[in-house]
Amino acid sequence: MRENFLYFLWKHKKFNLFNLQTTQGESLLIKSVGAHNQNSGPDFFNAQLRINDQLWAGNVEMHVKSSDWYLHKHENDSAYDNVILHVVWEHDTEVYRKDNSEIPTLVLKDYVSPIVLGNYHELFSKKLKWINCENDFPTIDDFVLHNWLEHLYIERLQGKATLIEGLLKGSNNNWEAVLFLMLAKNFGSKINGEPFLSLAKSFDFSILRKVSSNALQLEALFYGQAGLLNNDIEDSYLLSLKKEYRFLVQKFQLDNSGVMPVQFFRLRPPNFPTIRLSQLASLYHIHLNVFSKIIDTIQKEEFYEIFKVTASNYWDTHYNFGKVSKSSKKTLTKSFIDLILVNTVIPIKFAYNRFLGKNSEEDILKLISEIAPEKNSILEQFEKLKTMNESALESQALIQLKTEYCNKHKCLECAIGNSILKG
Repeated sequence: MRENFLYFLWKHKKFNLFNLQTTQGESLLIKSVGAHNQNSGPDFFNAQLRINDQLWAGNVEMHVKSSDWYLHKHENDSAYDNVILHVVWEHDTEVYRKDNSEIPTLVLKDYVSPIVLGNYHELFSKKLKWINCENDFPTIDDFVLHNWLEHLYIERLQGKATLIEGLLKGSNNNWEAVLFLMLAKNFGSKINGEPFLSLAKSFDFSILRKVSSNALQLEALFYGQAGLLNNDIEDSYLLSLKKEYRFLVQKFQLDNSGVMPVQFFRLRPPNFPTIRLSQLASLYHIHLNVFSKIIDTIQKEEFYEIFKVTASNYWDTHYNFGKVSKSSKKTLTKSFIDLILVNTVIPIKFAYNRFLGKNSEEDILKLISEIAPEKNSILEQFEKLKTMNESALESQALIQLKTEYCNKHKCLECAIGNSILKG
């Protein structure tokens, strides 16, 4: 038995509320369970209870056993002086206030339905399961599931917005600079995300603005900072980039000593850092104010036009410097743009509107619902349990569900877990 189960039962009144009695034989009527306290101090603030004929207003503390009150040394903490009810699963000792008056105690297990208790034990059984509720997950009501997934997606966005706000503080409130950092990270994808981010942080965004009109200098800036211009091969394009980078180093006092090395290993050629950096350079060469464009854009197809960029001509016949390959235009695919929309564009639009005090949830939910779902091992496992991954909204929400709830066994804080426990 865990205390958070007691919180759940009390907060949602998942027990028989009639004919309640304290261990002292006093009648108990719950007028208000109070507000759940997530910080230090009593578990519920400002509850309202009628004990016998006396109306009480104060705090409620919960423990698995009554004796835990003394184990946690609450008798020495003035924060617990205003506790009007001690809610426990097992009563093994009386508990007293500093003035030696006994605190009324409610033994919750005497009023909990065997069905709810059985569901709880099943949910938290130690059987080897991918998620605790995998046996019940396929039967969850679609309405409950849809609403919860929508909530989870907004929750995930709020977490990303908090990270963006941290980047904003470090960028002197420059939203264009923050967008560049996020785009760089996501152009690098999983393998090169952190190296690309370290590259983007290695120079001031104002430098990018100054060189963005010159496509060759912009590529030289990216490749040079990434350490990709150190080859000694005879290649005219590489030599041109080296020349431009030497000029930029002198002009802007560039330093790439803190940039993480990029990786080619286990990447498909279209995802090589050489290609992605050229595409990122092309985006900023074509669009001077990328941030304002994405803020003003709403329709998915319009985003596809903004990000419809191609690596420079050299890369039509190359994936790496000096190595000729079959000719093909290296244009960002719609599937890659979808990832940029999901992981960069939508979070930063959400964060910016939150910064301005605007509610943009409706537009964002519409856009994310139009984007194809992602594919990964988490989503494949959920798909085996129940068909529901219809858009990027569901896929992002399911990732949030697995990482922030299932993996942490936070079933009692989950709408799905709550639905199962109701029986």
